[in-house]
Amino acid sequence: MPIIVNLDVMMAKRKMSSQDLAEKVGITTANLSILKTGKAKAVRFSTLEKICEILECQPGDILEFRKPEVQ
Repeated sequence: MPIIVNLDVMMAKRKMSSQDLAEKVGITTANLSILKTGKAKAVRFSTLEKICEILECQPGDILEFRKPEVQ
């Protein structure tokens, strides 16, 4: 998938656990895990906004586009 989720990196920089972030965002730790591993098919803007607010970052700090390699 060409969208890479760097949520773990930002959480580590802010020294925040998955449990803490999930509670503050208002989602389950299971849903946060799905997002962190890049297995989510979509993310609500309201959820992304809350994550960015709590981690004091921009969406581009946690979401990255990588062009697929042509073989």
